[in-house]
Amino acid sequence: MLALQTILHPTDFSERSTYALQLAAALARDYHAHLVIVHVVMHPTLAFGEGVVPADPWNPTPEVKAQLEHLPYIDDELDVERHVAEGDPATEILRLAHEKHADLIVMGTHGRTGLKRMVMGSVAEQVERLAHCPVLTMTTPFSETIKAHEQEALLGVGG
Repeated sequence: MLALQTILHPTDFSERSTYALQLAAALARDYHAHLVIVHVVMHPTLAFGEGVVPADPWNPTPEVKAQLEHLPYIDDELDVERHVAEGDPATEILRLAHEKHADLIVMGTHGRTGLKRMVMGSVAEQVERLAHCPVLTMTTPFSETIKAHEQEALLGVGG
């Protein structure tokens, strides 16, 4: 049996993050695991001539904290810890995973390809490559994934 004591869920509040949260919360419930949720705010720096000017000092907005407090699929039955971090998303996710001794990271991915992926990079890919624990990424809701596999089975398509 898989031993899950701590599950980390990074969120950007997107629809795909919500799919991952649904699974992370279900796993935390099933395994009586501690669920750590993090949102990373990346503040831009301003390039000026030959120097870089840091943006204003960071102060997490009440809206971000409120969003973390009112996420779906979270109930009183879950042991939840919420964090807001500043910096590079992949770096902060990996730091918190190590700090909290995460056994699993469950995160959504935008599934970018081609030029968008080259330009924007993939936080999920960086986390998958460098994490000390397994990383589960999701692009679709769990129920839709099951429906797609059922349809493939009925049509004789797929693996």
